[in-house]
Amino acid sequence: MVAMSDLEDTYRRHADELIRYATVLVGPEAASDTVTDAVIRALKSPAWGAVENQRAYLFRSVANQAASDRRSETRRHRRERVAAMSPVARPPLDEGTIDARRALDRLSIQQRAVVYLTYWDDCSPRQIADVLGISEGSVRKQLTRARARLRKMLTDD
Repeated sequence: MVAMSDLEDTYRRHADELIRYATVLVGPEAASDTVTDAVIRALKSPAWGAVENQRAYLFRSVANQAASDRRSETRRHRRERVAAMSPVARPPLDEGTIDARRALDRLSIQQRAVVYLTYWDDCSPRQIADVLGISEGSVRKQLTRARARLRKMLTDD
């Protein structure tokens, strides 16, 4: 059994960077909750004792939690729209305003994760592949798709 102080040390050591990462994935309002849920789930996992790269494992846990939360939120919004019989709309933007946050929100969780780790965390494709548990080729493909989508959204809007 892992000592509670070891678990607390692990959380404290990685919390700040995980919250910055989660902020990109789910926004500033939900980032702390996403990280807390992901870390608790990771630390309770029977696999935790055998984890060699705890940082990568926690980053992957945050990405998985963000995806799970998004699926839950999407289902909830769908139920609410059906119940209200009117779609939920964001307020209109002024002409010529670029809303990068809205554009990032329209990327998949994995694409947002790759964009964040590339541009905000200065990770190499190999490091990103380790963190997300995917191949370097998938990292490059997701980054290419994310860039193309962002370019299209930001020039069309």
